[in-house]
Amino acid sequence: MPTLTIIETGQAPEAIRADWPSYPDMFETLLAPHLPGWDYKSLRLSQGDALPDPETLDATLITGSPAGVYDDMPWMSPLMDFIRWSAAATLPQIGICFGHQAIAHALGAQVGKSDKGWGIGRHVYDIVAPQGWMGETAPETFSLGVSHQDQVQSLPPGAALVGRSDFCEYAALTYPAIKAISFQGHPEFSPAFNCALYSIRKGTALPIDMVDAAEESLKTPVDNDLVGQWMASFLQAATA
Repeated sequence: MPTLTIIETGQAPEAIRADWPSYPDMFETLLAPHLPGWDYKSLRLSQGDALPDPETLDATLITGSPAGVYDDMPWMSPLMDFIRWSAAATLPQIGICFGHQAIAHALGAQVGKSDKGWGIGRHVYDIVAPQGWMGETAPETFSLGVSHQDQVQSLPPGAALVGRSDFCEYAALTYPAIKAISFQGHPEFSPAFNCALYSIRKGTALPIDMVDAAEESLKTPVDNDLVGQWMASFLQAATA
């Protein structure tokens, strides 16, 4: 059976890291019910692990990160090359949050801090172009918890817009020719983890009332499992 290689580009903040699963483990928990028989392998890119040859892989997923695509880190340039090599090899790729931004940036989009500031809490996105991996009856909207300042700010060549909001214009993208999809939101983050993440910055980087409103918004269910189903459906079709 195929193996999903999860490229870990960041970790939870140290203050809460021991209390929660790793990001690769969160993704395996999300996807495993919808990908029976698949194996999972993770590599800690931000901790020094080397990227493999895309030709040796079945599919990849790039996680979120506290880093920005513009940061001068030793693993950033190799990751951008890896994304482009994977695209050339039509290796199925999924990007989430930073991963969403990294794929777009590597393939020619503008990515940077938004003048709208931090996005936190439950965000709702309009589906502007339903995709086959969404099934026969795609909803008009979907929601995810978010935690980001950076955004994709232009449509990369070869990409098509799938989901958007007034806060985040390019929130979900598909790249049909190269077998890639990406989302700005976090289907792998539970509402409780999102709230723990916000609490670290509450009263410093994030205003207290903003965090309170975000936590209140996450009392309304998010579509983590639905987006997990979409990701699994995409991977099954792309590796068939």
